[in-house]
Amino acid sequence: MDVDTRLLRSFLAVAEDGSLTRAAERVFVSQPALTKQIRQLETQLGVRLFDRSRTGMALTDAGRALARRAPEVLASWDEALRATQATGRRAARVLRVGFLASAANEATQEIVAEFARRRPGWRAELRQAAWSNPSAGLADGDVDAALLRLPFPGQAALRVEVLFSEARWVALPSGHPLAGRTGIAFRELWDEPFVAAPEETGAWRDHWLAADEREGRPVRVGAVTEQPDDWLSAIANGYGSPWPRSPRRGSTPAPAWSTARSRE
Repeated sequence: MDVDTRLLRSFLAVAEDGSLTRAAERVFVSQPALTKQIRQLETQLGVRLFDRSRTGMALTDAGRALARRAPEVLASWDEALRATQATGRRAARVLRVGFLASAANEATQEIVAEFARRRPGWRAELRQAAWSNPSAGLADGDVDAALLRLPFPGQAALRVEVLFSEARWVALPSGHPLAGRTGIAFRELWDEPFVAAPEETGAWRDHWLAADEREGRPVRVGAVTEQPDDWLSAIANGYGSPWPRSPRRGSTPAPAWSTARSRE
């Protein structure tokens, strides 16, 4: 019996979240489409995988058995796929490089030029990813290397080399009462709305919301965006958000910038 890996990934998302709504957001499909996928998998396997109720989706015994083994199956397939594609790219002398806008900024051109110098005859393909994909395709094997900002989901399974580090800054509307300050204690921002990355980015989103600096206070999310221009536009229109210092170079909107000091 052949089972589509897409169906297994959808099954695991529902098994882990216990909710069709949350799982659908996680795998980027509509809830009806996800429901159809789960039913399709159940039909193929000839078993009921979930007990459905108003409170959510609970695994049956058969579902729990599949949930224990499916991650290993998918991990093995992903590794085989990455190895196969990487071998093909090496033969073609192509290096696919994913990147997030603002990740390496001016250093990107220098990095690519150095690669060309060290690997004559090779070609680098740059692929920009939205902030909803904080590994820029690296975790999924879509690229060979990526220029990113830490932390990001799945980084523990990858080789990571730190190129440089920057302090987090805060961007505020130019008319904000704190905008003229050169430094701000982070507690002064606790009640401010923040612009956030999508929820599925996990630790990456939490880092830029400074969730670990809030002493348990909830974050006020004023907007959710995936691209730097949208992020800065939202800030200029009334939302504050932490940023690395470098994105302010070359940005179109004009928020004000200040250093946000943690634990002060």
